[in-house]
Amino acid sequence: MKKTDYNIHIIGAGISGLIAAQVLENHGYHPTIIEASSTVGGRVKSDLIENYILDHGFQVLLTSYPAAKHYLNYDDLDLQTFLPGATIFKEGKQQTIGDPLRSLSLLFPTLFASIGNFADKTKILKLNALLKKKKVVEIFKTEEKSTLEYLQEFGFSEAIINDFFKPFFSGIFLEPNLKTSSRMFEFVYKMFGDGFAVLPKGGIQEIPNQLKSKLKNTKFLFDTAVKEVKDTKIILKNDEVLQSDMTIIATEASQLISNLKNQETEWKSCDTFYFETRNKVINKSLIGLIADENALINNIFYHTSLATLTKGDKELLSVTVVKEHNLPKLDLILRVTEDLKKYCAIDAVNLLKHYHIKRALPKLDNLQYEISSTETKLKPTVFLAGDQLLNGSLNAAMISGERAAIGVIQTLEDGLIVDELTSEYS
Repeated sequence: MKKTDYNIHIIGAGISGLIAAQVLENHGYHPTIIEASSTVGGRVKSDLIENYILDHGFQVLLTSYPAAKHYLNYDDLDLQTFLPGATIFKEGKQQTIGDPLRSLSLLFPTLFASIGNFADKTKILKLNALLKKKKVVEIFKTEEKSTLEYLQEFGFSEAIINDFFKPFFSGIFLEPNLKTSSRMFEFVYKMFGDGFAVLPKGGIQEIPNQLKSKLKNTKFLFDTAVKEVKDTKIILKNDEVLQSDMTIIATEASQLISNLKNQETEWKSCDTFYFETRNKVINKSLIGLIADENALINNIFYHTSLATLTKGDKELLSVTVVKEHNLPKLDLILRVTEDLKKYCAIDAVNLLKHYHIKRALPKLDNLQYEISSTETKLKPTVFLAGDQLLNGSLNAAMISGERAAIGVIQTLEDGLIVDELTSEYS
């Protein structure tokens, strides 16, 4: 049987599914991707509203992600770089801190900021040096504790934990109390230190768009929902049956496999709002952190501080809420606008869009960095992919997609060794 004759289906056109398709194509196969929505991207998507590019939630790409460096062409993405720091709003004051070794403009603001004490600043240098030397694979073998416990044991003061680490990493982990594993903290902190946070000029969806553009022998079935996956059959919501020699489920599998019904992944949610404002209260490409425990809003960013392919008439501000709340939509919008005025002195002119993202990040324990191709195999003909198998990151989504595809290839080619990329991600 020729490679091109195999019916290989990938369910989900998110990052994992697209990478799986690329690996399969690289080895001579012609897969089909089944996607319930009308576009690629999964959780990595953007909308164009009133000439503003709005990402589905505030998202960034970390240039030091090993898998991203392998699979993405950064030059073609026209990446726009955030300054390595943050502006912190507290008690009516606005202060900026950052890494002056990578951006000299942050030297004096950081030196004179009252965020943390002198000992905190020396400990940050110590943490930077420690994680610079620590390999990623070592990080994920370290004993897990909460990020909060990790920071406390490292000796950081409560002041800098509350004023910087909590609001900054709450926005990344999408939970306000830093319960997330210290493995994820060390990994993300190292990635920030080794590279930069960036956004494509055309928005975060340019990442899956680029991955799709590289696929030359992959068929797409958009607006096609799957009801169930059996050994060699895929049953669509419209009850159409597709024959499948191999299937990769690159989305939540518990709804599709009968014996996984009680193993659904838990997810973290968040709310992201996009506003037009008359002016900016942060004049550089810095994230704004709200360091007040009574605030509902967590972080803000002016997307018009970076170059974008299209631009509206005013400034574009995103606002992220990670704290749990039971507010009806109108009350939530009112509270967010009140918080903006109270804590940041921002008058929101016009609400463009509110995204309530129910499945923003997987809620996981025992975080892992790597997964073997055999570990992605659920059944002899069914494989799993997605960042929920490892850790909540774009890097993990890519690795898991690659590993699932390699598992399929090894099965079809009778154990052929094709797992040659592992060392690149160490």
